Amino acid sequence: MKASDVKKGNVVEHEGTVYQVRDIERSSPTARGGNVTFRFTMYSIPGGRKFDLSLRADDDLKEMDLLRRAANFSYMDGDAYVFMDNEDYTQYTLGPELVGDNAGYIVEGLEGYYVQVIDDAPVGLQVPTSVTLTVVDTAPELKGASATKRTKPAKLNTGIEIQVPEYITNEEKVWVNTLTGEFAGRA
Repeated sequence: MKASDVKKGNVVEHEGTVYQVRDIERSSPTARGGNVTFRFTMYSIPGGRKFDLSLRADDDLKEMDLLRRAANFSYMDGDAYVFMDNEDYTQYTLGPELVGDNAGYIVEGLEGYYVQVIDDAPVGLQVPTSVTLTVVDTAPELKGASATKRTKPAKLNTGIEIQVPEYITNEEKVWVNTLTGEFAGRA
């Protein structure tokens, strides 16, 4: 596939590493005879490390087939997370290196997880944009706290810690935005 044909979201291979293209910047030269260049902002799969690559329009990139399979979290197998495909019940075992920072957003019985698969091997996990988690430890509610915008730390049932408004108490369910890691409201 030519660099000029690459679109946002494509999955490509460069020097043995698989990347997903997140942004493309096209620069046209002002001088005659100059080459059009494309600057790609890509993130590695798995791992999510950012990588910038500049190519001329005629340069080749190898396109990879990335499948997104809807899956539900089943159970833990040691350190690994086991997900089951919603359609054909295939089990995908994802190690902690594939799950990464998303580990705090994995809850049983929640819809919206996608296992990213290349050549029948799981390479990443996509979590829903928001998840419901339970507050397991936070400071007690202060009288009159609902009138203020102050926050306090709260530990959630998956082990992550976020800032919540002062009126939130233990055992309360809260929405957490998985993109920012912030409190998004009561559930």
